[in-house]
Amino acid sequence: MTRRILRPLFAALLAALPLSAQEIRPELTGGQVTSDLDTGDAVVTRASGSEPRFTYGDAVLQADQIRFNPKTNLAIARGNARLTRGPLRLLADEITYNTTNRTFSVTGMRLGEFPHYLSGTDVGGTRDEITINNAVLTYHEPHLTGPVLKADRLVYRPKQSFRAENARVGVGPVLPFRFITYEQNLNQPLFSFLDATVGYRGSLGAYAGIGTRLPVASGVQVGGDLSLYSKRGFLVGPAARYQRGEGDQTYSGELKTGYIHDYGERLTDILRQPISQDRGYVEWTHRQRFSEKLTLNGQFAYWSDSEITRDFRPQDFYPVQQPDTFLEAAHTGENVIVSAFLRAQPNSYYRVQQRLPEVRIDLLPSALPLGFYQQAQASAAALREDALYDGPTTRSDRLDAYYGLSRPINPSAWLNITPVAGARVTHYSRATGGKDDYTRTLGEVGADLSLRASGLYGYKNDRWDIDGIRHLITPKLSYRYIPEANKGRAYIPPIDDRTFQTYLEPLGLGEQRAIDDLRATNTVRLALDNTFQTRDRRYGSRDLLRVNFAADFLPDPELGEKDFSAIHTDLAFTPVKWLEFNLYQSVTPQDFTLRELNTGFTLRDGEVWSLYLGNHFLRRNIHEYVTEGRYRFNEAWGTYARLHFDARKDRFIEQSYGITQNLDNLWSIRYGISVYNGQRRESKFGFHIQINLVGF
Repeated sequence: MTRRILRPLFAALLAALPLSAQEIRPELTGGQVTSDLDTGDAVVTRASGSEPRFTYGDAVLQADQIRFNPKTNLAIARGNARLTRGPLRLLADEITYNTTNRTFSVTGMRLGEFPHYLSGTDVGGTRDEITINNAVLTYHEPHLTGPVLKADRLVYRPKQSFRAENARVGVGPVLPFRFITYEQNLNQPLFSFLDATVGYRGSLGAYAGIGTRLPVASGVQVGGDLSLYSKRGFLVGPAARYQRGEGDQTYSGELKTGYIHDYGERLTDILRQPISQDRGYVEWTHRQRFSEKLTLNGQFAYWSDSEITRDFRPQDFYPVQQPDTFLEAAHTGENVIVSAFLRAQPNSYYRVQQRLPEVRIDLLPSALPLGFYQQAQASAAALREDALYDGPTTRSDRLDAYYGLSRPINPSAWLNITPVAGARVTHYSRATGGKDDYTRTLGEVGADLSLRASGLYGYKNDRWDIDGIRHLITPKLSYRYIPEANKGRAYIPPIDDRTFQTYLEPLGLGEQRAIDDLRATNTVRLALDNTFQTRDRRYGSRDLLRVNFAADFLPDPELGEKDFSAIHTDLAFTPVKWLEFNLYQSVTPQDFTLRELNTGFTLRDGEVWSLYLGNHFLRRNIHEYVTEGRYRFNEAWGTYARLHFDARKDRFIEQSYGITQNLDNLWSIRYGISVYNGQRRESKFGFHIQINLVGF
C-alpha cells in the first residue's frame, strides 16, 4: 500500500521541478519505495531481487539503496553502487550525483572505460572530467604482470586523455619510472613500446635486452634500449617516438640510437676493412604535413660500420641492408609539383648518388587545345659521389629540362593511338674530358597503341564466391626513337648511371632516371595484359587472375644485344581470400632459356594457420627456396617455422623454429631457435626468448 502511494507522490514531486530541470526527467524504479519525512527524500531499497535504479538522461545509477531529493536534485547511491554513462562504468561504495550540473562525488571508487580501469580513495567531477585521489590506472583487468600507473592525483577525461601528478609507472608491483606530471592521450598506449629479449648466439654469447618508450608529453614518448652481450659488451642508446597534430597539420617520427664498445670478434666490414671497437648507429625518420599541399619527409641513418645492425639488430638489417639519408619538401599545386630533395651520405662504405640538393618542377599531364596534352619537368642539382676506397670524388652541377607532347586518337571505343614527341636538354657546368661545361640536346618520337576487348561468361561457384567472369584483354604496342642518346659521354660526370636490373626499363625520354648514362633507343615494346574479374558481393568487382606479358624488339641492336629481349611474365592469382599465387618469369625466346623466376604461394585459414612457399631464381646467381608456416593451437599457444634452402650450395642456409605464447592478452612471448649454415657473420646456432607488450 505504501509503495502504491509513494510512486504517484514521487512523480508529483518530479513534476513540480522547475521547467529548466524538466528537460530531462529523472526516473527512479525498482526495489521498495519509502519516504524520509525529515529530509523529503524518496528512498528506494533492494527488495525481492529487484534492484533500485535511477536514470537521468544517459546516466544510470544502481545500488542497494538510492535516495533522491527533488529539491536539492541530489541522488545518493549506497552499497554496491554503479554509475554507467555510455562506455564509462564507475563502481564505488557510495556515489552522490547532482542532476543540476551533472557532477558527482564518490568514495571507494573503481572506474572502467575499456581498456582502462581506475580506482582511488575519493573521486569528484563532471561527465567530462573526473578527478581521482590516490589513483591506480591499469589496462584491461588489474593483473600482476600488467602495466600500472599510480598517482597522488589523476584527472581523467573520458575518451580523451588523462593527467597524473606525482606518477609512478611500471609493471605489476614494480614501478621504476617516476614523473612529476604525466599526461597522455587515451588513444595511445601507456607503453608505446616495451619488450625484453634473452638468448644466445655463438658470435654474441649469452645476451639480454630491454627497451621501452614512455609518454613525456601529449603524443611524445621517450625511452631507450639496453642490451648486454657476454662476448661483446653493453649496447645502449636513447630512443623516442612522436605523433602530434590533427587534420592537415600533423607530424610524426621516430629516433633509434645505440652505442657499444665492442671487445669481441668483429671481423671486417663490406669493404673488407677492420671494424673499430667503438660502434654505433643513429636512425631518425620524420614525416610532416604543413597543409593539404605542403609536406616534408626525411630520414637520417648513420652506421659506424656496415655490419652494426646485422650483428646486433638482424630483424632491422635484413629488410633494409643499405642505410639512406634524405630530406624532401614537396608542394602540390593544381597540376604542378615543386620539390626540393637532399640526399647525403654520412657513411663511407656505400656508393650514394648525393643530391646537395636537387630542386624540381614537374608539370603533370595537362590538356591543350586541339586534343593535345603536355608534360614537362625541370631540375637543378648539385651532385656528388664519393669513391669507396681512395679514388677521386665525382662532382656535377646539372640543369635538366624535358618537354613532351602527346595527342590521343580514338578511332573507336576499342582502339587508342597516341603519338608522342619530346625534347630533353641537359647542361653540365662541371664537365669532364677537357671541357669546362657541356650541353646535350636530345629528341624523341614515338607512339603508344592499345586495343581493348572483353568477354563475359556466366560461370558461378558459391564455394569460391564467383558470380560470373569478365575477361579484359589489352594488347599494347609502344615505340620510341631517341637517336644519339649516348653522345657526349666523354664529357658527362657519370653519377646517375645505369644499375643492374632484370625488368624492362622505361621507354620514354622523360622517364629516364640514369640521365648521365643514356643509350640510343630504337625500340618496339609488345605487351599483352589479361585480367579476369568477378562480381564482388559488397561493391563493384574483384580480380581473380591477372596475367601480363611484355617483350622488346630492337630493330637496330647494339653489339652484344639480341634483336628480341626476354619475354617477361607477371602473374597474380587471387581467386579467394585464403589463397594467393604470384609469379614473375623472364625467358629468352631464342632458346627458351629461363633467366629469372620468382614465385610465391600462400594458403591461410584466418588467424588459425598460414603456409607460404616461394622460390627465387636468377640464372648463374641465385637459386633458393623459402617456406614459412604458422599454426595457432588455441588462444594462448601457437608455433611457427621458416626454412631457407640454397639449391646451388645444396644446403639449408637458415632454419628457424619457435613457439608463441599469448599471456593474458597482455604479453606476446616468442621462444625460438635458429640454425644457420654457410653465412660468415651469423653463428651456426642461436636461441632467443622475446617478450612484447601487446593489446594497448
